[in-house]
Amino acid sequence: MAAEPTADERMTVAAARRLADGDVCLVGIGLPSVAANLARRLHAPGCVLIYESGTIGSKPRVPPLSIGDGELAETADTVVPVPEIFNYWLQAGRIDVGFLGAAQIDRHACLNTTVIGPYDSPQVRLPGAGGAPEIASSARRVIVVLRHSRRAFVERLDFRTSVPGRGGTAVITDLGVLEAGDDGELVLAAVHPGVSVDDVRAATGWELRVGGDVTVTAAPTPQELDVLRSMAG
Repeated sequence: MAAEPTADERMTVAAARRLADGDVCLVGIGLPSVAANLARRLHAPGCVLIYESGTIGSKPRVPPLSIGDGELAETADTVVPVPEIFNYWLQAGRIDVGFLGAAQIDRHACLNTTVIGPYDSPQVRLPGAGGAPEIASSARRVIVVLRHSRRAFVERLDFRTSVPGRGGTAVITDLGVLEAGDDGELVLAAVHPGVSVDDVRAATGWELRVGGDVTVTAAPTPQELDVLRSMAG
């Protein structure tokens, strides 16, 4: 009998379910990449995964370590110059989903991937913007995947790296699912099994808005867990 899913596994499966077969997805490294590749191996085999290094249609056999991982180029349908990814694909409206991670997020789904602490003397210097600002503003919809805590869900970002555009934004965490409302503010829409609304509120650094009909996400299936765990080796 398979072990019970961890909080990270619930989050990754919930994020993967957001991708539909045929979606063109610009993928970030880490949890977003794992979720996107889980979707591609299960219910969305026709999902086209693009990484900002220029690989189109990548089908990595193992989670890539970075956008420069040779696994992405070796398994891609084609590799194009980086400017083409942004000018022809992203800014021209050809990306259905931008799949991103972050170190911090605020109530309007703005993201920080630059520094923790003051910019000139930070406690932590993060990887930086990369293509995240363009992805957040130009993709038709954005999915953000990150672990839920007051350190990550903050009233005020230490640095505003990315601002969401006009497309829909969903934030998938290890506690539940938040959706951007009509005014752009995140609203709790669902919790994972065993998680309460109060748990999510306690892990959020602002007064979280809660939807009128908060649902409970479906537990990961044995197949989803088997495939996800096989990806980790």
